[in-house]
Amino acid sequence: LSAKLANNYLLALNNIATAEAMNLGMQWGLDPKKLAGVINVSTGRCWPSEVNNPVAGVVETAPANRDYRGGFGISLMKKDLRLAMVAAEEAGARMELAKTAFAVYEAAEKEEKCKGRDFSVVYRYLGGKEEQS
Repeated sequence: LSAKLANNYLLALNNIATAEAMNLGMQWGLDPKKLAGVINVSTGRCWPSEVNNPVAGVVETAPANRDYRGGFGISLMKKDLRLAMVAAEEAGARMELAKTAFAVYEAAEKEEKCKGRDFSVVYRYLGGKEEQS
């Protein structure tokens, strides 16, 4: 269980960072597929960028292509984050980003357009572009 919680903690952070990076690059006018391509051969590569990219059209099988339906729900990510935070406190391990990440998922889940969706929907919550102009 400890390894699962540590892994999902990292996943929670990587997911938010991927959503922010994709949104930032797209705001600068970068093509999302090209941006993901650069990230995925560079040091930013991670599961959310490569397999579960939060931008529709980047990874064919990602929940973003299904209006973020299916996948690993926000409520499940919040549960794992909560468990990881409790376990970290009991172990005396500092996790500086945990509360911030939890707050992002908490706020996203409260929005009707994000509620009950895959945790990559934080991209939508953060205001990421969902249609290319």
